[in-house]
Amino acid sequence: MMLKMRKIIAAKATSFQAFLPPSPPKLPLIGNLHQLGLSIQAALHSLAQTYGPVMLLHFGTVPVVVTSSVEAFREIMKTQDIIFANKPVTKILTKLAFDGKDITFAAYGEHWRQVKSISVLHLLSNKRVQSYRQVREEEVVHMIKTIQGANGSVIDLSDIVTTLTNSVISRVAMGRRFEHLKIKHLLDRFMDLVGRFSFVTYIPSLSWIDILTGFDRKTNELIKEVNEFCEDVIREHENKKQSGDQDQDLVDILLEIQRDNSSGYHLERDVMKAVLFDMFVGGTDTTFTPIDWAINELLQNPRVMKELQQEVHKIGQGSSMIPEDDLDKMPYLKAVLKESLRLHPPAPILGPRAPTKDVKLHGYDIPSGTRVMMNIWAVSRDPSIWEEPEKFRPERFLNTTIDYKGFDFEFVPFGAGRRGCPGINFSMVLNEFALANLVYKFDFALLPGEGVDMTETLGLTIHLPFLDDFVPLAPLDVCCVRNELKGRNFSVHLV
Repeated sequence: MMLKMRKIIAAKATSFQAFLPPSPPKLPLIGNLHQLGLSIQAALHSLAQTYGPVMLLHFGTVPVVVTSSVEAFREIMKTQDIIFANKPVTKILTKLAFDGKDITFAAYGEHWRQVKSISVLHLLSNKRVQSYRQVREEEVVHMIKTIQGANGSVIDLSDIVTTLTNSVISRVAMGRRFEHLKIKHLLDRFMDLVGRFSFVTYIPSLSWIDILTGFDRKTNELIKEVNEFCEDVIREHENKKQSGDQDQDLVDILLEIQRDNSSGYHLERDVMKAVLFDMFVGGTDTTFTPIDWAINELLQNPRVMKELQQEVHKIGQGSSMIPEDDLDKMPYLKAVLKESLRLHPPAPILGPRAPTKDVKLHGYDIPSGTRVMMNIWAVSRDPSIWEEPEKFRPERFLNTTIDYKGFDFEFVPFGAGRRGCPGINFSMVLNEFALANLVYKFDFALLPGEGVDMTETLGLTIHLPFLDDFVPLAPLDVCCVRNELKGRNFSVHLV
């Protein structure tokens, strides 16, 4: 009887295996890692030309399904969204995300729903985003004065825009500006570590290499520093309340929820720290990167730059700056940012997701727990969807309803469904406001003899990892891009 049962199980497994997605040949231990290279999104796109829009690869010993079609995206992020709403548990992400207590990397469930609800309601809702208007205006004015203070000399625009983003997030989340370099240092190291290849994640039998290379040590050091930073912020707010200061920011609200406990959900201190740091991790680069890429594209496309400048000057009419109320009068500005997001999505590969049960995807059987990634970079360059997809043409968004909010699956730079980015409005209103005023107030030019290096480099959540130590393979958990300009700076001149 037992032998018969084993034969039945084996027969079912063989039958199930026959319906797995097509897969390129793999090597022992490393699987298909050797086929990825540094531009993972491009390499996966190339493989998809042979194996189809849904294919099975092996990153080390871990099976990963990679999708690159609008139909597959719709199934994952809409039709079967609840099945694909979970994130795979990895040791490195769990450690860096306060044991998985944040929003971005938390497993799908009641805890995730609670912390997302708190963050959206008290920081990222449309009403809340509008309430930060004065903060945005003050910080953009500060940015403009910083650039003007250069008196036409060379500036590091990337650093200035990063400072703008950090300052806005600091003020709305923590009530005041925090030292830019300290936050940037923590964020850079976080993005670096999460974007690195981790042996314990993909080849567990070689996890000892993470210890030899110092990966584990660096992770533990960063966790300690982030914890101390967040603890200092929370203690400062506890003391502020005792002194009678009533101005509320996100940390004040989190402390109030913790004391009230009326929802029945106990808000632990580590959860508060995780949510707080999530705001910086998720908010800084989703704002910084679209502006950075847009400026780079404008420099390479003088016709588009001229068209945009004409629009903002027509609206500005000589006033000191473009107010937020006038952003809706500038369709070309919005089209420029959309086109920048199409060509350079913050996360060109969305994921990974982990279906909570065995599921059909595009006709294939996907076992529960399999990592599933979405190559939106490939769809953004699909000539069957976009005319001349490699060209920067904002006009393609002028007479269309296609938007980035997660309803049009050929254009999902911020994802869609339950795990879509909850901070789209927070980021995009600042992107539009900052870019409009940068183009309105200044002419930008590269230094003589220098060009813009538009090479896409890997990292996490739109950030470039600094591959300084031993990194034998490209980072794989989340693949995103950022143009670092290779140390080049801009010269700026008052218009």
